[in-house]
Amino acid sequence: MSGATVKDSATRAVGRSVTTPASRMAALARAELTLLGRSKSTIIAAVFLPLVLPVSLASVVEDMDVEDVGLSVGLVLLPAAIGFSLLFGVYSALAAIYTARREELVLKRLRTGELRDPEILGGAALPVVVTGLVQSLVLVAGTTLLLDVPAPEAPYLAVLGLLLGLAMCAALAAATATVTRTVESAQVTTMPLVLVSMTGSGVTVPLEMLPDRLASVCELLPLSPVITLIRGGWTGNLSAYEALGALATALAWTLLAVFAVRRWFRWEPRR
Repeated sequence: MSGATVKDSATRAVGRSVTTPASRMAALARAELTLLGRSKSTIIAAVFLPLVLPVSLASVVEDMDVEDVGLSVGLVLLPAAIGFSLLFGVYSALAAIYTARREELVLKRLRTGELRDPEILGGAALPVVVTGLVQSLVLVAGTTLLLDVPAPEAPYLAVLGLLLGLAMCAALAAATATVTRTVESAQVTTMPLVLVSMTGSGVTVPLEMLPDRLASVCELLPLSPVITLIRGGWTGNLSAYEALGALATALAWTLLAVFAVRRWFRWEPRR
């Protein structure tokens, strides 16, 4: 799709008689949803990839002695599936979307209208975030049925972890877009966080199975508190101190990403 078509679609959606921030964001989100449906590569990365990865990880987890740390295959794969959805369905996809809209001058054009900067970023992120939420719920239902995962002992922790993960990944995506020159290079700039999170945040290997010192370091990674809260919501073994620590870490990363976006986000194409 050409840049002119993208710009016209977005500006027509937000150029109507809308006056409240919510209605302006909703109009932009509808336009972004239409554009998202036309991008096959984004749909594959955001929708299908997170659904396939947990299946490929199942055989690896079955070979681990997860029972030694009080877990089961289901209790490892369920948070991992949500982690894949957050990393690929929200973070990577949204970083590419922000970059594409900036390079096509969509963001610059939107700033000339009624929309404020947070509304532009929030409206553009809304379809991907909602897709990530629905996808996570589908993955939870699927792993619960297929792997006989019991009901969560502390569901509020799991819900809190998921919501924090969605917000943090959206903010990190915008921050990553500040250093991404093209849509193609978004695959490179998002890779460090994806790889680090997959290997060190408890997605593929639970933190409980790592040496204590290494686990203490990995707990400070962006996605670690999200996985900790989600898994703790199912096991019910997370103490108040551990839950507050995970919450503080997730909030710290989210606020740091928001600060980076406010300070360095580019609204015009990088030259």
